[in-house]
Order: sequence, then structure tokens, then C-alpha cells
Amino acid sequence: MTVSSIASSAKSSERSPALIGTVRAPGDKSISHRALIFGALAEGVTTITGLLEGADILSTADAMRSFGANIKKNDDSWTVIGCGEAGFISPKAAVDCGNAGTGVRLIMGAAAGFTVEATFTGDASLSSRPMGRVLDPLSDMGITYDAQDGGRLPVTLRSSGRLSPIDYTPPHASAQVKSAILLAGLGTEGVTTITEPTLSRDHTENMLKAFGAQVTVKTTGQGQKVSVEGPVTLKAVNVTVPGDPSSAAFPIVAALITPGSDVKIENVMMNPTRVGLFETLTEMGAYLRSDNFRTSGGEIIADIEVKHSKLRGVTVPPERAPSMIDEYPILAVAAAYASGTTMMRGIGEMRVKESDRISATVALLQANGVQTAEFEDGFSVKGGAVAGGGTVVTHHDHRIAMSALVLGLNADAPVTIDDGTMIATSFPAFFDLMKNIGAVMKTDIK
Repeated sequence: MTVSSIASSAKSSERSPALIGTVRAPGDKSISHRALIFGALAEGVTTITGLLEGADILSTADAMRSFGANIKKNDDSWTVIGCGEAGFISPKAAVDCGNAGTGVRLIMGAAAGFTVEATFTGDASLSSRPMGRVLDPLSDMGITYDAQDGGRLPVTLRSSGRLSPIDYTPPHASAQVKSAILLAGLGTEGVTTITEPTLSRDHTENMLKAFGAQVTVKTTGQGQKVSVEGPVTLKAVNVTVPGDPSSAAFPIVAALITPGSDVKIENVMMNPTRVGLFETLTEMGAYLRSDNFRTSGGEIIADIEVKHSKLRGVTVPPERAPSMIDEYPILAVAAAYASGTTMMRGIGEMRVKESDRISATVALLQANGVQTAEFEDGFSVKGGAVAGGGTVVTHHDHRIAMSALVLGLNADAPVTIDDGTMIATSFPAFFDLMKNIGAVMKTDIK
């Protein structure tokens, strides 16, 4: 399914028969962004298979072209001829990153290591999100920038290409912040170190090693110190993109809440920094069985079988948040059908995603008769039967949209979303995949 094939805005879902079948998880969004950016930085030709061809990733591909990389789509792969030692050039026009928060923050870090001036723009959602968490440490390394109030887009970044290494401790664990600093560190003379209070996704470290960088990781308490030594020019490698666990979460929860369901999702990445949702669902009583484990590009992959399960409410440990920060909206859907109350705290980071996802998730549930309580750093959900019948305001947030549609699959009345077009940013085949396992969704509401 292409972006243009999601024609009308409003979509709905309704009580469905048992979901049955085998589907393949779409390519991981985080790995796809990084494969394009690292390939653009590298010397030589990087071949990427399994790239997620969602709107966010296509925005990153266009951005890399504007910095001088040659990127081409083939029949079943993508090739990236990188800039190598010559480095990035200043784009001739503003770099439009669309809705891609990961893309824009990582690209800022990658561009900072070269003599460039670049203006970054995005859609309304991305333009509302703070960039200071990346721009501030990059400023410590030597860049200058102009931004809108609150460090928001449009942002014009200027770099002399002569950055200084830093030893930085971010206030919160963030893979995007860590990645931006590490990428900028590739162009410095010396060692750049990020000290994380708790663990975040380690895809950047894994891929940097694969592309030839010297990366050191040392455990410190519940967190770690990650260092990269510069200067270094990355060397092109071939990348196979594994399936996205964040996208797999939607058919998984759909099967858990729909009676009689038995679904297998193939090719799911099982990186330990990405499986917090699966751990939580298992604690709630979910039938999740992983098998056929293998590795690709330094990442562990497995197939997951999921069956309808009687779920119970749990308290999610706050320290688990970095491994599932994008999955709380769909976890809330599972919690809505569980017995008892599920408590989710320590997730204030959700307020600065594509939308304020704490408020948006609470509103999603309340519009459909689910009891919730909102806190500054999270929310709780009291489960049971779901009345449905509500229309959800998605705030142009793909995860809110897909979570709402999954909620409707066992609700007493259909659930409607005001806009589903943005689903194509991360999961362009969502409606086809869900239809193939038996979900009843209407995509042509007038």
C-alpha cells in the first residue's frame, strides 16, 4: 500500500471474528533511518534490503540526497553511494524531514561534523517538537544554530566542521540524543562519550561498529557509558533490515484481545532494548511464543506466535520505559481489555512525541468508555469490556491512530478515528496486513 492509496481521512474498526494467519513484520523504522544515514556518511556503496518504505524513511532518503549522497531504489533493495571522506555538502534548499523525529535529530548530528549550513523543516507535528535536547549538546561541540521558540523547527544549523569531543550526560535516556552526539563525534579529534542513566536503544552503537567505527560500551549502574573515537570515515557495508517490533505490536495486541485468534508474526527484531512491551504483555498473561531465532546485521530476529489471552492488569516498572516508550498507546489498548488496573508511570517522555501521547492515549480510551486516570508522568487504565462508539482525535499521530483502530476490534460499538492518512509514515501496509488476518476495518468513510 502506498501513501496515496490511503485516500479518505476517517477510518473505523469494529468487532471482528477470530484473527488467523501468518504475516511478516514491516522493516524496522529505527534501523531503516540509520541505514540510510550511515550509508550516506560512508565511503563506498551500501546495499539495503528490507528497508521500510514509509513516508518518514523516504523523507530521510531525500534529506541524504540533499547532503550529497546518491540513493537509488532497485527492485528489491536500495543502494546508497556515500559521501565518504569528501563529506556532506550544504543543501541547496531547506531539508524537509516531514514527520520524522528520529530522522531530523540524527541528521543534525551527522551533518554537524562537516562544514555545512542547513535549514531543517518539517510538518506541523514535527515543528511542534523540541530539538533543544540535540541542539544544546551539539552547541557544546561547536555548532551554532537559529531556531524558533523552544528550540523548534525551522532550525538553521551551521558548523565549521571542527567540533570538539564532549563527555555528556543527558537528563533522560534517549537513543536519538545519544545517536546525534555519537554521529557528530565521528568528526572530532578525540573521544566523545555519552553517559546514560538508564539504557536506551543500542542500534546506533551496533551499526557504527558494523560500519567500522571504534565504539566502546561500559556498564555503569543501571546505565552505561558509550564512547566513539574520531575522526573516522565509515566504510560501506550491506544492511538487512529486520522487522519492526513497534509495528508488530499492533497485530500482536489485536490477536490478544480478539477471541479465538491465533496469529504468527515473522521476522521480528528481538533486540533487548526493544522488547519491553513483550515482557509486559507476558506478565499480563499473554500467550506469546518466540521461536526460529537467528541474527542479521548484529540484531536478533525471531517469529512470534500470539493467541487470544485473558489479560490481567500490572504495574509497569518505570525503568522499562526506554525499551517500550513508543508502545504505551497500544499497551493501553491491551490494558483496556485486561482485568484490574494497569499502572504506567515514569513516561513523561511521551508528552513530546508526535503528539502529547499521554493526553492523547487517555482521550482515546475515555472517548470509548474506558476508565483512566492521567498523571504528569503517565496514566492508569482500569480494564474490562470496552463500549466503543467514540471518535478519536489522532493529532496526526500514527501510533494513536493505529491503537484506536485495534481497540475497536472487540468493542461493543465501532471505533472511529478522525484521520488515518499519517499511518503511512511508519506502517504503509497496516490496513492490508490487518485485513489479511481478518480484522474488520473501514477505510473509505466519507
